[in-house]
Amino acid sequence: MRKRRNAIISLTAAVLSASLVYGLYELQRDQIEKEETVAVLVPKRFIGAGERIQESDLEYKMVPQNVLVPDMVMKLEEAAGKETIIPLGKGEPLLIWKVDAFHLQPRRSESTFQIPKEYIRSISNGIRAGDKVLLYASGEGMSSGRLFPKSVTVASVKSSGNVEIDNIENPNIISRAEGNKEQMYASRREANGMIDYLNLNLTEEQWILLDGLCKGGALKLVVAYSPESFDLAEGKEAGGP
Repeated sequence: MRKRRNAIISLTAAVLSASLVYGLYELQRDQIEKEETVAVLVPKRFIGAGERIQESDLEYKMVPQNVLVPDMVMKLEEAAGKETIIPLGKGEPLLIWKVDAFHLQPRRSESTFQIPKEYIRSISNGIRAGDKVLLYASGEGMSSGRLFPKSVTVASVKSSGNVEIDNIENPNIISRAEGNKEQMYASRREANGMIDYLNLNLTEEQWILLDGLCKGGALKLVVAYSPESFDLAEGKEAGGP
């Protein structure tokens, strides 16, 4: 009887010891996995180009640290509220350059309109794609005034050769995406080219008003660069006047 009891005790001790060793192994493995993986943001669904990303569109996914690259987004505030430059696949790590806070793509209520050259009286040569601009109506013998109460977004500015005006070595749009205000300013100073084609993101109502005022030739547009562009580069919320 005593031998049998001793055998049971020994077996129980062995089982407990094995369970303890296994438990420690699992804890160590979990710790190693946590140390070797990192949480990055991925879309919960396919997101098309030009869509505004909501927090509900994103979730965290653990990826090995050895595949982590600096462009992967790890904070919700870096992506939520921004628009996609290119389509995003479901479950793919989100890269910061694939989203943009400056709305080069028109919003759902907007379209991109090319402004006829004959509609323009003057245009600031410092503007670039993604900038905010203010539009003023000006005419001989008429009082000048702001056309829209809020600024509008520049979709693109091109030269007569249909080439986007920018600094090739240090593109303005990259500096703006990185929030580098100093480099953004330097890119503008170094960029060279006369603006011949201006495309703006406007609502249908804005375009109809603009076209109605300018097509007769009595009134023309003065396009002025808005400081909201630099506010956006610093990550500030741009409010209309």
